[in-house]
Amino acid sequence: MILSGQSIRKRGILSPFAERTHWNGRQTNGHYTYGLGPAGYDVRLELNADKPDCVTTLSPGAFILGATIERFTMPDDLLAIVHDKSSWARRGLCIQNTVIEPGWCGHLTLELTNHSDNHITLESGCPIAQIIFHLLDKTAEKPYDGKYQNQARGPQQAI
Repeated sequence: MILSGQSIRKRGILSPFAERTHWNGRQTNGHYTYGLGPAGYDVRLELNADKPDCVTTLSPGAFILGATIERFTMPDDLLAIVHDKSSWARRGLCIQNTVIEPGWCGHLTLELTNHSDNHITLESGCPIAQIIFHLLDKTAEKPYDGKYQNQARGPQQAI
């Protein structure tokens, strides 16, 4: 079962938490939304934990790591999947569809690839991906306890 916005709000999974909010960035055309949706949560991008106003341009075919501003505390009975935000996907930006395991905590590292023939400018704070939460039929017997547990702010390289 997929969690509704009301259930996401009630569970306190993300911090900082935002209701649906419009974001108008310096580098983007138009506006994007982040925060709570009807059946998911749109997270924001952090490019560099030490530079909150960081801006970067991805060349065609380029790949970078980003992170979420939001920190996750996943309950043992939920799994979440990271999905592209359609506004970015239509411009050619792909966010690899990562799984967030039950019991995992930390700031999520995102893998971003420009599949278009155009440059794509990204800035810290912009809405970047949608998270869909799935309720497990039973609580996980062995919640996540791997090498990425309690991942720090900012993009983290593979360990």
